[in-house]
Amino acid sequence: MSDALLASNIPEYTVSEISGAVKHTLESTFSRVRVRGEVTELRRHSSGHIYFALKDERAKLAAVVWRSAVPRLGLQPEDGVEVIATGRISTYSDRSTYQLIVERLEYAGIGALLARIEALRQKLAAEGLFAAERKRKLPLLPAVVGVITSEEGAVLHDIRTTVARRFPRPILLWPVPVQGEGAAERIAAAIRGFGALPPGGPIPRPDVLIVARGGGSLEDLMAFNDEAVVRAAASCPVPLISAVGHETDTTLIDYAADRRAPTPTAAAELAVPMRTELLANLQNLQARLSGALSHRMKDAEIRLERAASRLPDLPGLLGQARQRLDDRAARLALALPNLLAARRAAFQNIAAKLPDPRHLPAPYRAALTLATERLRGAMRHALARHKNAAAPIFARLSAGPIQAKLRLTRARLEGVAGRLAAVSPLAVLERGYAVVYGAGGKVFTRAAEVPSHARLKIRFADGLIGAREDGSVLRQGELPLDG
Repeated sequence: MSDALLASNIPEYTVSEISGAVKHTLESTFSRVRVRGEVTELRRHSSGHIYFALKDERAKLAAVVWRSAVPRLGLQPEDGVEVIATGRISTYSDRSTYQLIVERLEYAGIGALLARIEALRQKLAAEGLFAAERKRKLPLLPAVVGVITSEEGAVLHDIRTTVARRFPRPILLWPVPVQGEGAAERIAAAIRGFGALPPGGPIPRPDVLIVARGGGSLEDLMAFNDEAVVRAAASCPVPLISAVGHETDTTLIDYAADRRAPTPTAAAELAVPMRTELLANLQNLQARLSGALSHRMKDAEIRLERAASRLPDLPGLLGQARQRLDDRAARLALALPNLLAARRAAFQNIAAKLPDPRHLPAPYRAALTLATERLRGAMRHALARHKNAAAPIFARLSAGPIQAKLRLTRARLEGVAGRLAAVSPLAVLERGYAVVYGAGGKVFTRAAEVPSHARLKIRFADGLIGAREDGSVLRQGELPLDG
């Protein structure tokens, strides 16, 4: 058979047909697979799709997560993490490659989960989210208890019955899924939501929070190992109790919570006290307080009695003081007359020794008269002597230029006085003239200036008289007061 005939028997395909056939074959053969491998070459596109590759020791498989499947993945892929990817094998015709369309991711085995949890624990511990000084005390008796758990199941029932048995308190439930897709985001949102409630608002803000769920496998508890949940618990302003799983189960929220309870029932016991225990404690405290008060009262009475026994007899002291006062008053009443009598006798004794006052001035009067006569003689002698010495001086002064100057000054003074008298208004009034005054001291020089019925004052050389414009003369008491 020739080569041409052989070539004509081989079917001819287009590129698209080959690509479509390969795509159909892969998708029909590997329509649902689980692939285990390590995440590498992780890229998050702006469109929302996630591109990465899964590799093992000998091969590498491209993988993609469409944007619509990202919320349902179950975990967020990271480079270096070993996962099990669930999806289907398909092709990318533009590059002639095949790839895994991922619908769900989960950690590959318990060891990988524990390594992942431990790495996150160390990271958050280094940030101080688990520090002991961040832990807060739980309130003794909360007004409202907040619970974050599933509204179905025995957990909520156990918490309610325990709170009702110990000390009934209102319970505010925030229902959330405790495992599966989106559980971690819902739990973190519930914690933040309770913390954001304003105190005194329409919805009461809890005084303590309980985050709880029942037991389960490590994969079932992974929502409480999520970083967002742990950070929400660490930053919650309300004291938080974690009660996740059984007593042997430990999740990262246990490290961030203020208290960890091994079970939900134990969390309810931590949240509210036992009413009977509180009553017993109160009764015990009351008894101890009553005993202490009684002891203090008895001790105070004993000290008071001892102090009273050391005090003096106040009525007796007062009686003695009154007796001394009466005695002093009686002695004082006698002492004053006796003192006066003694002083009077002493005065009379001294008076008897004194000379008669009428005879005392006689010697002094004679001495004073003699001294007066002597002084007068001395003064007459001194005056005569000085008069004889001053006579020539007075004679020279009378005949000298001083006497002439006195005569000249006197003549000038008499001339000035004559001129002053000639120009004096009083001298004019002496010649028969008068000055007429009106209100305010105004001087009238013409009859037309005088208002009708005006009161006037007329000054003569020897005094003032009052008058009216009509010619009547006013009496002395009717003189105008102004001017």
